[in-house]
Amino acid sequence: MKYPCLVPKQLCRTDIHVVLHQEGLSESGGPLVAAELDLKCNYQDSAKMTMDTDQKLVRLSGIAMFPGDICPELPVISSGTATIYGAERTIMQGIKARNPDGTVNYTELRLV
Repeated sequence: MKYPCLVPKQLCRTDIHVVLHQEGLSESGGPLVAAELDLKCNYQDSAKMTMDTDQKLVRLSGIAMFPGDICPELPVISSGTATIYGAERTIMQGIKARNPDGTVNYTELRLV
């Protein structure tokens, strides 16, 4: 059975540069780069204002969604960076949404 893609390719129009890290550290102590990709995504911005003791702090975040599995070599996406609209953001969470048969329907990256 073929499952419908929940993030259609025609809705992915925003350019994004993604650097995904794999588990572990390199010999120099830095992260190991698993993949470096230039893709199109469906991107949604959000902002949250929090109060600390001194002043207001605005925290920007966003969600980038891609059809299918952007990096089949990695079983889970745990860290990396994404450059979108000229700003570099950190990947806080990576989600591979799966179909009932185990295939990946879409990939979601939560950015801060």
